[in-house]
Amino acid sequence: MKVVILGSAHPLRGGLAAYNERLATEFLREKDEVSIETFSLQYPEFLFPGTTQYSSLPAPSQLTIHVSVNSINPLNWLRIGWKLRKQKPDILVVKFWLPFMAPCLGTICRIVKGNKHTKIISILDNIIPHEKRMGDTFFTQYFVNSVDAFIAMSDAVYNDLSVFDKIKPRLLNPHPLFDNYGKAIVKQDAIQQLQLNPTKKYILFFGLIRDYKGLDILLKAMATDALRNSDIQLIVAGEYYSNKEEYEKLLNDLKLTDKVELHTRFIPDNEVGLYFCAADLVVQPYKHATQSGVTQICYHFNKPMLVTNVGGLPEIVPNNKVGYVVEPNETAVANAILAFYNNNKEPEFVQHILEEKKKYSWKVMVDKVKHLASVR
Repeated sequence: MKVVILGSAHPLRGGLAAYNERLATEFLREKDEVSIETFSLQYPEFLFPGTTQYSSLPAPSQLTIHVSVNSINPLNWLRIGWKLRKQKPDILVVKFWLPFMAPCLGTICRIVKGNKHTKIISILDNIIPHEKRMGDTFFTQYFVNSVDAFIAMSDAVYNDLSVFDKIKPRLLNPHPLFDNYGKAIVKQDAIQQLQLNPTKKYILFFGLIRDYKGLDILLKAMATDALRNSDIQLIVAGEYYSNKEEYEKLLNDLKLTDKVELHTRFIPDNEVGLYFCAADLVVQPYKHATQSGVTQICYHFNKPMLVTNVGGLPEIVPNNKVGYVVEPNETAVANAILAFYNNNKEPEFVQHILEEKKKYSWKVMVDKVKHLASVR
């Protein structure tokens, strides 16, 4: 089949780009013709909270990526829409994650649909955003109306879609395994490369630091007497996207500077494996969520997880099997961390992870995209 993916990819960085590139790779494995239309401008600088939107790594050599889409230029949307309309791909795959992108993506999709050939399938990260803004509902509805069918990656998003549409075809498929970050290395080697103390035990908070991800809950858990007086250290690996000063103040107020290793920068793809391999347990203390790509990196590196009982996280982390599911408060998080170490749960959880991870196949995702494209 001829497939175009519309969304983030190199030279942009981050999980969205990694997802689309890995999806494109799977289409190639299926012998499909695939290309990606990515953004020449994804976010205006004044709306982007990080240091840079761009990767310092080389482009994936096997993929065809066109840097063409300007998210804020309506004339560009028309040009890209007509370009894709004339190309007549069998499938246009669009990742949707934020209402801000709806006018751009929705307009392009509307134009492409005019060729009466291309089926437009949207893979939904979120349909109702974590951080709400005026106009979200209007913009999201505009995008939803432009799409033929949907794949939601969690029950929460699948159910949220009914706010905007109850008729169009839809399927549920969890986020596939993020297996594009290299092979695992020995824990002590990773600790050495990160210049950490080899006599300590490490848990990991990974990813962009946003308020809904609950880093404050984890810091308060680390300040409980049992964890403070243990040899357990927390690695925070990810760039601040909100309230850096508040987190730093909390660290100082809780007197945790000697318990927390701050690697608060964007972690490039070629370093991701070091952080996961150095950790015994990955903690996602989210206050609300749909799904998380972090869990699928954990599965790739065979790392036990601690997640909170919000959104779609419990769907992919069976409690007391591959990790723990707890309520989003510091007491519950602290108790689970202690239970993990006191009961030596790592070997047991890893054995279950090896079996559980088999569910999260990119081929299954591609098959579902193609199935929806065949629905008439």
